[in-house]
Amino acid sequence: MTTPIRKVHKIESRIALDIATPVAEQHKKRVAAYARVSTDSDEQLSSYEAQVNFYAQHIKSNPEWEFVSVYTDEGISGTNTKKREGFNHMIEDALCGKIDLILTKSISRFARNTVDTLTAVRRLKEKGVEVYFEKENIHTLDAKGEVMITIMSSLAQEESRSISENVTWGKRKSMEDGKVNMPYKSFLGYEKGEDGLPKIVEAEAEIVRKIYNLFLEGKTVRAIANLLVSEGIPTPAGKKQWSVSTIMSILQNEKYKGDALLQKTYTADFLTKKIRKNRGELPQYYIKNSHPAIINPEMFDLVQKEIERRRPVRRQLHKNSPFTARILCNDCHGFYGRKVWHSGSKYRKCIWRCNHKYDHKTACTTPILEEEEIMDASVMAFNQVLEKKEPYIKHLKELFIKLADTQDLEKQQDLARTKHADLINDLRRYMNENTRQIQDQEEYNRRFSEMDARCKRAEERIAYLDGKMVEQLGQKEQIHRCLKKLEQCGESLAEFDADLWCTMVDSVTVFADKTLVFRFYGNMKVSVKISENK
Repeated sequence: MTTPIRKVHKIESRIALDIATPVAEQHKKRVAAYARVSTDSDEQLSSYEAQVNFYAQHIKSNPEWEFVSVYTDEGISGTNTKKREGFNHMIEDALCGKIDLILTKSISRFARNTVDTLTAVRRLKEKGVEVYFEKENIHTLDAKGEVMITIMSSLAQEESRSISENVTWGKRKSMEDGKVNMPYKSFLGYEKGEDGLPKIVEAEAEIVRKIYNLFLEGKTVRAIANLLVSEGIPTPAGKKQWSVSTIMSILQNEKYKGDALLQKTYTADFLTKKIRKNRGELPQYYIKNSHPAIINPEMFDLVQKEIERRRPVRRQLHKNSPFTARILCNDCHGFYGRKVWHSGSKYRKCIWRCNHKYDHKTACTTPILEEEEIMDASVMAFNQVLEKKEPYIKHLKELFIKLADTQDLEKQQDLARTKHADLINDLRRYMNENTRQIQDQEEYNRRFSEMDARCKRAEERIAYLDGKMVEQLGQKEQIHRCLKKLEQCGESLAEFDADLWCTMVDSVTVFADKTLVFRFYGNMKVSVKISENK
């Protein structure tokens, strides 16, 4: 049988026979550009404006191109694309068929994250959209384009890592030198001075002082927030609505007493820019008297003491009453809480009783008190104090002088910190020694545990002494406030004064027979028995 002869037939392309499209009828290439700077400095912003103007003129001057837009991002990092609205808008328009070619200065301007760069380029490539990187002279639709992009974007990512490390090093060096920076745009009370240091903005500082005073007068954090809203005072960020967290951050920020704790947070990943709270991963720096204070240190410490005092009954702190967290049950030593009886009726009244009255097998024997009874008893107690006003003032002044002397406590703090630093250095040397030479790891672990335990005990000692200092300075400020109030008081009190109560009364203990023992600051005690017939 004869084998069939193989024949090859060429099928001619019709395209080669098509009449060429006249130049005038060809579609112009739709061209856009992308420009970005990563900081808000004036120098960078001028570069940003120059990029925008250059690309707009460059595209419009080419007769074969149709200008689409110059997409921009101002003051945004290129390490990821999550918050780059201009970039994301451009990609969306390109994928929708509105762009044929994108011009950009360099791969580092496009993105410094290799994954983001390649992902974006490949998505655009699938739709036939080309990106031209001017500095590297790379066209993404070229055969070698993706290989070059992979290499160049990897280098750009490493450059970003290097820049991040340099910036971090610079910041930490500034911290070691005691230089303080604040987010002035959203920090109430300060602006950057001509010398680069924080400068008090008096109008804003008055708001800060008002917040501290209201808190010490017994106002709750929520009540303070509502008051500021009602008075039309804007938040540090310029918003109308104050939140509890914003008030608390102001009350607890040491910068308001002229000190600065640096490196409270750190950047955990240079690509994602994720910020984490520093829980000992990195060193911190505490700078005393780093800038002018808005709140004196004693008042600041008194506020911290008051925050701690209120913390156990924080569920009731939304009830704006001076009696909250101050009235104690003699049976269980728990706090009295406020209740409303017959709410919504004409018989409505506020009463106070032990919060734990029925929590135990045997109910507390302490009585329920009407709010008016507590107020009347308070007036009687204050009048007893005012009868002994002069000796009481003398006692408070002596106590104030004693509390003002913190030299011994400061020496103890310095010694404790020096000891802790030495222990940490010993532990670090021991760890480094273990990496340089082979040791018995069981013995190493045993000794490491001992050294680590000594470090922790030293840290506990520092925390204890710091707490004592806060307590002492807080008491000093409280006594100072008591003296000022007593000087303003007359010979007797006619009606209940909430501000006077919050300034003078440390606590009130309620006994089963309706005797109330008032403990005033300075450890002065006064007993008042409420009549059973009342």
